[in-house]
Amino acid sequence: MTAQTHLTLHTLGKDPEQHAAWDAFVDACSVGSFFHLTGWLRVIEKVYGHTPHYLYAKDGDAIVGVLPLVEQKSLLFGHALISTPFCMEGGVASDDEAVMLFLEEQAMQLADKLGVDYLEMRYPFARNNPKLIEKCAHSTFACELAADDDAILAGIKKKQRAVVRHSLKNDLQYRVDQDATTAYDVYSESVRNLGTPVFPKHYFQALVDEFGERCDVLTVEHNRQAVSSVLSFYYKGKVMPFYGGGLHAARALKSNDFMYYRLMCDAKAKRDCTVFDFGRSKNDSGAYNYKRTWGMEPTPLHYQFYLVNADELPNLSPNNPKYQLFIKAWQKLPLWLSRLMGPFLSKYLG
Repeated sequence: MTAQTHLTLHTLGKDPEQHAAWDAFVDACSVGSFFHLTGWLRVIEKVYGHTPHYLYAKDGDAIVGVLPLVEQKSLLFGHALISTPFCMEGGVASDDEAVMLFLEEQAMQLADKLGVDYLEMRYPFARNNPKLIEKCAHSTFACELAADDDAILAGIKKKQRAVVRHSLKNDLQYRVDQDATTAYDVYSESVRNLGTPVFPKHYFQALVDEFGERCDVLTVEHNRQAVSSVLSFYYKGKVMPFYGGGLHAARALKSNDFMYYRLMCDAKAKRDCTVFDFGRSKNDSGAYNYKRTWGMEPTPLHYQFYLVNADELPNLSPNNPKYQLFIKAWQKLPLWLSRLMGPFLSKYLG
């Protein structure tokens, strides 16, 4: 174990070589995730204008831990330091407990200095830092990908497997490319129907531009019209459908079920992925229950908080009763208006 006295703290700047060294460390680290990569810094800074505070620790000349942090400041939603907004995972990436404690301490000192309401670190695993408060309000879902299309279908839970088989008879076609425009168009209508503000359109294109072949879009069409679409990421043998949705016709066509099944098959056959990572959902939400129908069991996410000026943990969940009137009103907005207004709110809701 590295002694903390040997560690030095550094802040990631603009130097491309620094960014490359950070990403190389994330690639090699056992708990380094796609969401620790520096591409998120560039996307979030470019699209949303939030201030990054990317900290890393070195032992001598070697990077031994990284901690991506982003500062968000809003009159409506408060002042927070988050690792990492718009991502389901964050926190310190390191294979050394002493390094993790060192960088967590540095993050708390930075949170105090900035005078934020709270610090949030989105760990997928439990931590043992007594200064942090744990909140497990989300879970993730994942499964191993079988050898071929038939085996993947056979591995889906019986009732959901019947739904997928039904979808295969509905004259649906799919394509895989980097069509961020279609992904946004479908997603924005889908989340409007759920009463949720949508991200800006150029965010989707920025993700595709930044992550290149680690990102693509699978779109399902019926009668040459897009009905479902999902933007996915690929990293360390995982396929991660991240922003997906369907239009009104998707329910009857079962096109979302078709979409996720085809994504599993395509990721296995063309990218040799071994894991389908269905991402996070709020516990006991509709998305949470839907993912369980595929036969995947929830794994809790252990988000850690450090309160500075806040008196209690944040609760920006749509399940919060105080947001119910807003959600119902948003669902009634014209689509064009929801796309216009959504980005002013969603930049603080990632």
